[in-house]
Amino acid sequence: MTADETLMEFSQRIARLPRYPVAGGYALPDDVAMLASNETPFGPVPQALEAVQRATMTAHRYPDPSNARLRAALSDRTGVPSSRIAIGNGSCDVLLAAGEALLEPGAELVHAWPSFSVYPHLAAASGATAITVPLDAEHGHDLDAMAGEVTVATRLVIVCNPNNPTSTALPAAQVAAFVADLPRHVVVILDEAYCEFNVLDDPDTTIDLLDNHPNLVLLRTFSKVYGLAGLRVGYGLCGSEGMVQALDQVRQPFFCNVAAQAAAAEALRHQDTVAQRVERTVMARVEVEEGLRALGLDPARSQANFAWFDVDRDPERAAQLEPEVVVGLRDRGVLVRAGTALGRDGALRVTYGTEAENTRFLDALRAVL
Repeated sequence: MTADETLMEFSQRIARLPRYPVAGGYALPDDVAMLASNETPFGPVPQALEAVQRATMTAHRYPDPSNARLRAALSDRTGVPSSRIAIGNGSCDVLLAAGEALLEPGAELVHAWPSFSVYPHLAAASGATAITVPLDAEHGHDLDAMAGEVTVATRLVIVCNPNNPTSTALPAAQVAAFVADLPRHVVVILDEAYCEFNVLDDPDTTIDLLDNHPNLVLLRTFSKVYGLAGLRVGYGLCGSEGMVQALDQVRQPFFCNVAAQAAAAEALRHQDTVAQRVERTVMARVEVEEGLRALGLDPARSQANFAWFDVDRDPERAAQLEPEVVVGLRDRGVLVRAGTALGRDGALRVTYGTEAENTRFLDALRAVL
């Protein structure tokens, strides 16, 4: 840092904001198994790529700021009126906008921990108070404990289902009861980025809650099962139009680019492909979990496209081993996420990849351990 740079004065919230734990490996060779970021190993459907190519012919024009075509496609798919659908530059964009629209000094945010790494940014950026509730012994949300933390100051409660990074999920009936019991002034974001992989319930089950709960938002993404992570497009299904209007009001214009809008609208047309990908992911889930148990490990009960486990059954030893295991896997061409960066020392989060990648991971882990 130069002498001139030390004279710059940043806002106090810069010191409060945590840095997002970015996964490494983007500059590594192509033969590395990228199992660190919960991406799908399946690319976009060909028709989505064709839609992108057509859309980029008008790249000299700004994208539709209302995202009308994509919202209409989502409305047809979900039954939620397009006026109650918020689009974003990934689901994180919608999430951060909700924090800006709802939170301020004196307000409170309640969420479980460990959970999605972006949640701490909401309170830090706004000056609100974050109330974090530990997960239960099965790495899942303790909804009773979360409800007990709600006060008159609570503006926002977030439930990540399935939970990232622990892969666990709650039945929709439990979530519905939780939402129904909360005060109406509390906005509930049900973060469902991985809902398509959850076989406890039909992914569309929670959509029925929106008509009775104007304070509910279902947060979803095209980055996972649809294979569009590189284009950055997500959405929120909202219980009220007022929420959509507030989210749009705090964001920059043109927050979803023309290629992303076109690809997402086309991807929705291929639900058979989604079902096939979910089936293959569940098969990979069984394969990896069986492999981990054969190594004496105890993975959480995953309902997502990734596994979560401690690298040793003894917590103290697991915390000591974790850095060595991460490096050992990396040296063998397998990238995973260290639990230390995600809220739990001694744990690993590993995305399910292709059959070859999963085998490579298990073989590498066996060698390291």
